[in-house]
Amino acid sequence: MSRGTSSMRMAEGLRRAIVAGLMTGLLATPVWAHSVTQVRAEQEPGQVTAAERDEARREAEQDARDREQEKRDREEERKDREQERIDRMQELYDDGREALDDGKFQQAENKFNELAQLNGPQTDAALYWKAYAQNQEGKRDTALGTIANLKAKFPLSRWKKDAEALEIEVRQSTGHPVNPESQSDDELKTLALQGVMNSDPQRGIQLIEKRLATAGSPKDKSKMLFVVAQNGSPEAQELLGRIAQGQSNPELQRKAVEYLGIFGGHRAASTLATIYANTSDPAVKRAVIQSYMISGNRDGLFKIAKTEKDESLKRDAIRNIGLAGGLTELQQLYQADSSTETRREILQAFFLGGDSARMVQAAESEKDPELRRAAIRNLGLMGKSDVLQPIYAKETDRGLKEEVLNAYFISGNAKGLIAVAKSEKDPELKKRAVEKLALMNSKEGSDYLMEILNK
Repeated sequence: MSRGTSSMRMAEGLRRAIVAGLMTGLLATPVWAHSVTQVRAEQEPGQVTAAERDEARREAEQDARDREQEKRDREEERKDREQERIDRMQELYDDGREALDDGKFQQAENKFNELAQLNGPQTDAALYWKAYAQNQEGKRDTALGTIANLKAKFPLSRWKKDAEALEIEVRQSTGHPVNPESQSDDELKTLALQGVMNSDPQRGIQLIEKRLATAGSPKDKSKMLFVVAQNGSPEAQELLGRIAQGQSNPELQRKAVEYLGIFGGHRAASTLATIYANTSDPAVKRAVIQSYMISGNRDGLFKIAKTEKDESLKRDAIRNIGLAGGLTELQQLYQADSSTETRREILQAFFLGGDSARMVQAAESEKDPELRRAAIRNLGLMGKSDVLQPIYAKETDRGLKEEVLNAYFISGNAKGLIAVAKSEKDPELKKRAVEKLALMNSKEGSDYLMEILNK
């Protein structure tokens, strides 16, 4: 046996002995005290090294960050559950209205009954349409009971007037089921009203107002309102404005607000601003925001985004500014508001408006890592990931580097991923780049993967 081999074996034996001794000591230590820092701190106060103190500080800071993240996650989960509930209620309402339009009254009754049981903000509307469907099915007494329930539970509801009109119709009926085929008569009447509106707007308005006050079908009322909206006469615009300001039920009001945006142009701006200021119904406010976007009223959207206290409505306004091409307004909002939530929404609006230059600016200079991640992600979605190469080269935050890799992948930038795989010193990031290349259908990427295999 050579002298060198003997020395190596002795060193190996010594290393094993040291490891065994350390393990024996650790196993003799209580489970809760396995941290070397804790053991040293407890057994030898005053002899804890600076490195160990730094490690303990980092652990405490990480624990605090973890707790804060858990708190944010719980809050996000709560918001998600609430949003799911809101989405479910809107889905039931839309499905019920669609069933009414298709003459599927039993299905409509079931949908509105389920919606009413959720006790949300649309409960009074659900009870009205439930009673309407029951009447169409010939369930007169049941419909009257539903109407009575609506009036008792919601004495100030804006659906009360429609419910009372429906109640009169139910009580005056002969007791025979309504034939859904009679819908064709409503369509003929709507066509006739359109002719009267063209020849004699004043008389047409009187007839339409009378019909809107009855318990007509929702499809028929919507068509009549459309006739009013597209007429363009002063009388028609006045009626549309009154309905948009809340003269009728909330559904017709929202529809009238929508038509003001489509047909009213800049003339409707003042009316819409008054409606937004005077209503407390978020659905009506959203209809105004949508109408501002349709009519290109960026000033109206900008004012809402600056002054609205409701975060959801504020986000809607910001998004619609982006859709309306209001990039200057978005930049002003971004500079004026330091909230991470608001700024992230503004970045999404820049994305919707196609402004990649502002996205690059945020990715390069924004101090908030969360906002930088959002900007980097959007650049990937916009197919502009080439501009991220210098950002990756200078970046020290590992999470942001991973976001750049994701952006490369989303935009199909195999060249960027190959550059990272070749030059990155961090083995984990290098591995991530190669993993993404393996998932891409890219000749350039496949050629590089073959290079790796042939080494």
